[in-house]
Amino acid sequence: MSPTPAIEHVDAGSWRATVSAAVERGAELDCLWAAGGAPDPAVRLALRQGAARRLFSTRAEGSRVATIVDLLPAAEWDEREAHDTHGVRFDGHEPLRALVAHPADRAAWVTPVEGPDVHEVAVGPIHAGIIESGHFRFHVVGERVLHLDLRLFYKHRGLERAAEGLTLAAGIPVAQRACAACAVANSVAYAQAAESTLGLQPDEDLRRSRTLVIELERLYNHLHDLSALCAGIGFDPGTMTFAALKERAQRVNERIAGHRFLFGTVRVGEGARSIDDAGASSAHDEVQAIGREAADAWRTLTFMASAEDRMRGVGPLAKEDAERWGAVGPVARASGVHRDARTDERGLLWYPDLQPARPEHPAGDVAARAEVRAAELEQTCAILTGLLTSPPGRGSSAAAHEPASLGVGRVESPRGATVCCVEADEDQITRLHLRTGSYANWPVLARVVPGAILPDFPLINKSFELCYACADR
Repeated sequence: MSPTPAIEHVDAGSWRATVSAAVERGAELDCLWAAGGAPDPAVRLALRQGAARRLFSTRAEGSRVATIVDLLPAAEWDEREAHDTHGVRFDGHEPLRALVAHPADRAAWVTPVEGPDVHEVAVGPIHAGIIESGHFRFHVVGERVLHLDLRLFYKHRGLERAAEGLTLAAGIPVAQRACAACAVANSVAYAQAAESTLGLQPDEDLRRSRTLVIELERLYNHLHDLSALCAGIGFDPGTMTFAALKERAQRVNERIAGHRFLFGTVRVGEGARSIDDAGASSAHDEVQAIGREAADAWRTLTFMASAEDRMRGVGPLAKEDAERWGAVGPVARASGVHRDARTDERGLLWYPDLQPARPEHPAGDVAARAEVRAAELEQTCAILTGLLTSPPGRGSSAAAHEPASLGVGRVESPRGATVCCVEADEDQITRLHLRTGSYANWPVLARVVPGAILPDFPLINKSFELCYACADR
């Protein structure tokens, strides 16, 4: 994607018309966020059309601006968050329910559902096992789910606010720690945004080295997700096989990068480390072996009729709904939406021949989401094998365009497109906003569950396999 374009400032009265015109021309949401404080905070909007991006900004006069959620339904959470964190009232967004804020009045965030035999089942926010805080409130009749209300954002870690005032280089650990399982994707998206504000462009080695760690992250995440799916259907051999392969993948990470979750592998403007030939050769052989064994395990799973029957038809997401609600990553591709941020960012990373994975039957159900991950595992192993055959150096970046006050980075994480926006005054961060693939897909999950029976929720949830921490930033 080309460098971040200049911000188009729009007066509040023209906000909806301007956004509507862009959407009619095919623009899609990257993210919406607020900056500044009362009485007139700014509302920013990043839209994307193919490899092109447009940035809009308006002043919410008296902390009010017209909603665009009917034009871009995927912006629902973005508007709710801007309201809770910056006090922006989006006129026409009714009811504007609390998201980040947790008011005691349940009517402020729970959707009223009434009728004969309707009752509620509350799960969380404290769960059995080691898991982040998340609350699921199911409205059901018998075992049939009528509606699901999600409540995340329990920790209020304040990472975005903590970044303000830091130098651009010092912001990397903040973005990285939003989520361990997405540490590389978050870091690279941040680095791209920071480099855009500095007018920098990565060289080939830096592009290749970042692609290497991004794909190492995808490798162990997809193996974990397939293990979790097998656990969700009670297929213990698959659970343990994919879990063991995930462990081996993370040991590769530790050997060549010094950290199982690949912390510290990304810096602004330069590479973090290089890989010696011996380390690259060892990693190359192990990745190939993991790829072969994962393919064998997947083949076994597909020949298990009972396993296939358990996943087929569960939690379907139609293509038009995936597009309307802004689904990303394997969830979107399983529904036939052939969108992958890696194909849009070829100038910043190293994906010369990649085509988005396509399931044979894009039914958008649990089975299709598993199939996409299996196909992407094969792609990832091929990419890693190529990069490790001729390992990249550390790499660096060079001046390529004029510095800017706002930069945007976008990376395909294991869960979908992650967008990072950095506002800066010279080398100092004034606003950081991170919208991860999990953040994009949580509201989609809430819309997929209705119609299913309550016992199917754990399986549907595992097929999305979203991060709680990514939202609770």
